Order: sequence, then structure tokens, then C-alpha cells
Amino acid sequence: MSEIFIVGVGMTKFGPNPTMSVKDLTREAVREALTDAGAQLSDIGAAFFTSATQSHLEGQHAVPGEIALRSMGFSKIPMVNVENACASGSSALHLAVAYLKAGMADIALAVGAEKMVIENKAKVMQLFTGGVDVHNFEETFLRLKKLAEGVEGPEENGHRTVFMDIYAFFARSHMKAYGTTQRQIAMVAAKNHYHSTLNPKCHYQKDMTVEEVLAGRPLGYPLTVPMCSPLSDGGAAVVLCNREGLKRLSSQRAVRVMASVLVTGSDRDADDWGAHITRRAALEAYDKAGVGPEEMSVAEVHDASAVGELVQTENLGFCKLGCGGALVESGATRLGGRIPVNPSGGLESKGHPIGATGLAQLYELTTQLRGEAGKRQVPGARFAIAENGGGLYGIEEACACVTILGGR
Repeated sequence: MSEIFIVGVGMTKFGPNPTMSVKDLTREAVREALTDAGAQLSDIGAAFFTSATQSHLEGQHAVPGEIALRSMGFSKIPMVNVENACASGSSALHLAVAYLKAGMADIALAVGAEKMVIENKAKVMQLFTGGVDVHNFEETFLRLKKLAEGVEGPEENGHRTVFMDIYAFFARSHMKAYGTTQRQIAMVAAKNHYHSTLNPKCHYQKDMTVEEVLAGRPLGYPLTVPMCSPLSDGGAAVVLCNREGLKRLSSQRAVRVMASVLVTGSDRDADDWGAHITRRAALEAYDKAGVGPEEMSVAEVHDASAVGELVQTENLGFCKLGCGGALVESGATRLGGRIPVNPSGGLESKGHPIGATGLAQLYELTTQLRGEAGKRQVPGARFAIAENGGGLYGIEEACACVTILGGR
């Protein structure tokens, strides 16, 4: 099977941007990615577009990619719209990789954009209930709540999405199973808020201590506001190619896609953490790439809440199951540590414009592998891994994508 490369990446600054539309965000991210690749619009043989919120928030219920991309000059080529909840961006890249491997094009584009910061906050909150089975919503919610029984703490019924309650249930379940503490979860958030001060494209760029994170407004216990991602506007794009496309572009900064694995969940027992959807995806990705967790230099993981990073470091094999709290306490996941995680600032600081999130992870990892990340550069980065999960089905994410990158 042909080798696939990332040759161009682009990303807007994430955060509130009242003057920019989905079209504007798409245009900025794509133009940056094309310039980075040394490519023209005419070089792109296929495009995969994702916007998970535009249908609900703006009423663009169909062909959002054709609308956004045609507006900036693309025409005639195949365009596919992708929706996989928070894993939409990485799913778009997964499809682009498969398209190139099939020889249907030599150069392809994956792009995601969202406009989520709007005045009607209630409408945004409604959006997230659609990430769970709407026919069994109450049953699912009560099942997760039951898994978390026995671990209690201060809560507040203030402004938040339903997924912050779901993440709180996940956190309490992990605390009950392994003795994980609220302070360890806060350490993840504090670490990522520090990393954000080194990334000018973050929604927030404010350093926070563990104590400041713990003192934040309580949500569902053990989470506080600084442990959770904000709603953001933003766009991100990746230009990929096969060997033939690489010859055409003559890029000297290409990064190899060593594995792209997309999986859905299973009916595992709630206590069987070893069969977690992301762990299964990671094991398959390592097998395809021919490398293991010990060889990873840097990681970007889906931390819509800080407990997500803690659990995913276990699933990616950076420590034993149940030891994610000890791992962050050791300093291993901080810049300068053994395996820096979310040097971009993570979703808690960078923001979470859903369709752009997975592609923004690959923007960061590509930048790291090229040695171009500036003050947040991981020295000598050679292999990188991204984990991006989406939605909820039963007791875990509905889908998950794990991508491994390496130098040429």
C-alpha cells in the first residue's frame, strides 16, 4: 500500500471571532495549508469537509463543504462531507488517507470549521444532546450516573453542556476503580494551561496553578470550569499526498502518516477498562505503524475535560491502566518530560471547534515533527500520536480515531 504524507497544515486562531463566518474560517485555514504545502487549489484532487454544528446552528443542513469550498474557488473535484461528532476532523483525514491509498487522487484536502460562539447559548447547549442516542437519552444518562455512585463532591447546576456531566461520570468511575484524585485531574488542566502560554493560536493563553484550577466554578464533581474546554470558533486544514503527489510538490518538510485507525465502540463490560474503544484503536495503530508507545515523542489527545487526557494516556500505553494520575504527578506529560502530552495547550485552553479539533491536533504534531514549534518544541521529536474521540454510545465514545505520524 502506498505511503501517505502530510505536506501542508493550516489553522486559524481558535476562540470567539465575531467577524468571521464558516466560509472565512475555512478559507483562512485552507490557504495557510496550501501555502505550507507549496500547492495551488488546482493541485487538490479531492476534499473532505467537516462541520458538526453548522446544520443545527445555521440551518446549513446539507452540502456545507461544497458551499464553503466553492466560495473560495474550488470546483469540479469530489467533495465529501463528514460528521463523526468530536472525531469529525480526524475521520475526514482518515477518509482522505484511504482515498489516496486507493489511488483515486494524488493530493487531497481535509478541512474542518465551526462557528460556535453565538448569542443564543441555549441553542448551542441543545446541540450536544444530539451526540448521544436521543431515543435512549435518559436511560444512558442514568446508567452512567450509576457507574459513578459512591464518589461524591460539590457540584453546581450552572451553565454547561450535557457532555460535561458525562465526563464527570467518567471521572468518578475512574476514581472509584483506581483511586484517582480530583487534584490529579486538576494537575492535567494546570499543565495544559501552562502549555497554552506558548501557543498564540489558543483560545485562552493563561497559566493556572493547580489550586486555581481546583478553585474554579464547580460543574459535575470532580470537574471545575478550568478543567473543561470552552466553546470556540475555528478552522483547521491538512493537505495530504501519496508518493506521486509528493514528487509534484517537491516538499522537503513532509511528515509520514504511519497509521490512521478509526473504530466504533463495543458492548464491553464497564469494568473492563482494557477493552476501552481508544485502547483498541491504539493497539491497532501501533501494530500498523510498527512502533510502540515507548517510541512516541509527543502526543495530542482529546481532553474536552482534563480527565479525558488522564484516561487516554493509559489507553495509549504511556502507563499502566489506572496509573494516569501518577503519570501526570510525575511530570512525564509536561513539556520537558518523558512524553509531553498536549503541548498545544489541549482543548481546555486551545478550544474545541468540533469539526476542526482533530485536524488541529495534526497541525500541532506536524509542527512538532518538523521542529517548528518554537518555545513549545519537543526536542528531537521523531514519532507522534493523536487520539480523537466522538459522541457517546453506551458507556464510552461512539467512535475514536488514532493517528500516528513519523518523519520521512
